[in-house]
Amino acid sequence: MVRPQANGKKQVEVAEIFGITRQAVGKWVKKYREGGDKALKAKRRGRPKGGALLPWQAAQIAKTVIDRHPEQLKFPFYLWTREGVGQLIEKRFGIRLSVWTVGRYLSRWGFTPQKPLRRAFEKNPEQVRHWLEEEYPRIHKQAKREKAGIYWGDEMGMRSDHAVGRSYGRR
Repeated sequence: MVRPQANGKKQVEVAEIFGITRQAVGKWVKKYREGGDKALKAKRRGRPKGGALLPWQAAQIAKTVIDRHPEQLKFPFYLWTREGVGQLIEKRFGIRLSVWTVGRYLSRWGFTPQKPLRRAFEKNPEQVRHWLEEEYPRIHKQAKREKAGIYWGDEMGMRSDHAVGRSYGRR
């Protein structure tokens, strides 16, 4: 491309020979003058390889999410979410990532979305039976004697195991 130009051919002639525009020839000649053959070397096209985080940064964030809770790091939330991990990355490295990108990193690191089960882990059928057959009747009698009402938490539109959204944990 540059050699025919150097041999005295005009940019228009070189463009016709190679089937490109005169402007492209001019751009390549300029690059050649500024950087020689190296400047004309073909470069990889498309998206750059790798992610927004360097491997050591990604490893550090993954380790932090495994080893620490957000409140230990003075964040105003208690579970790791995609938004929360994004805040951690921005705080540590000054890199702002989309929630979608953070989700892809979490998946790559072996984290999956977690939604708490809607049953008590400590549920003990024997204790439930004891409470329903012995404790509650006693409480009910006492409330009747004192002309008091009994209010249940679930009747007030609240749950003791309510979980909003989802957090991330290891598979």
